Amino acid sequence: MIQIVHSPYAPEAIGPYSQAVIAAPFVFCSGQIGIDPATGALVEGVENQTRQALANIEAVLVRAGFSPGKVAKTTIFLKSMDDFAAVNTVYGLFFGEHRPARSTVEASNLPKGALVEIECIAVL
Repeated sequence: MIQIVHSPYAPEAIGPYSQAVIAAPFVFCSGQIGIDPATGALVEGVENQTRQALANIEAVLVRAGFSPGKVAKTTIFLKSMDDFAAVNTVYGLFFGEHRPARSTVEASNLPKGALVEIECIAVL
């Protein structure tokens, strides 16, 4: 059974997809960019966009009954690999001692001109 997840504390999907889908025991979170859900605007700078994308992921996970500590895998898409170190620092602070598996790739373009997009899979 699949359950659609929608958090009012994360930006609305900008296409025909869900913020996340639960297929027990997993939750698959769609990619989040640094949109502030209160304003609908993309925040400035790669560090701020990373913080906001992770906050958006956390809001979706919490709504689904999960937490960042349950994340098993993330994928990070960067507009430029030159931002890897800055994104890595913010990411490390967010997850603390928890270390999900991760892939990081450079993408030629991201939605709304974002500098970073992050998706994840969490498990109960």
